[in-house]
Amino acid sequence: MISAADEKQEVPGLRDLTEHWLSAIGEDPAREGLLKTPHRVAKAWGFLTAGYSKSLQDAVGDAVFAADGSEMVIVKDIEFYSMCEHHMLPFYGRAHIAYIPDGKILGLSKFARIVDLYSRRLQVQERITTQIADAVQELLAPQGVAVLMEGVHLCMAMRGVQKQNSSTITSAMRGAFKDDSRTRAEFMSAVQSTLRSR
Repeated sequence: MISAADEKQEVPGLRDLTEHWLSAIGEDPAREGLLKTPHRVAKAWGFLTAGYSKSLQDAVGDAVFAADGSEMVIVKDIEFYSMCEHHMLPFYGRAHIAYIPDGKILGLSKFARIVDLYSRRLQVQERITTQIADAVQELLAPQGVAVLMEGVHLCMAMRGVQKQNSSTITSAMRGAFKDDSRTRAEFMSAVQSTLRSR
């Protein structure tokens, strides 16, 4: 029996679609191990695509603060999980965000919330990277913003070319990080050690 609270967390209509999907691949939706699978899938996709129902303001709340200082701030190793819009398979990895304040700063936990906001949708890594950079730029109007993301894409690892050891790196630079090679190099040096070793 599925509770009303659990049912509210489902993506509407996805339970029925999952039953049809199971039948289409040759499974029996009525067998014991799959009886609750349509509900679980509908609930899971509600979580995995929660970014569609939230705004940037929802993600950061009132965590923008006035502050002095103009030194670089870097938040490294923010885990992200997303779903590829081409194959609806997961990709995941880490995001690194830097900015140089110009009178405003953001609560550190909100950077993780911004990453989740844009990751929890059907996505491509290139777009998430740009959306995060643009969001920080919009919120803080800093002297510069840098975002670097490294992701492992299961659409490449478990199907298609089946390259399990490959990763994809994307970056977006704004302001000082784009215009000043020394500023960009300082950021890249700070995050280099966290990239996947070969």
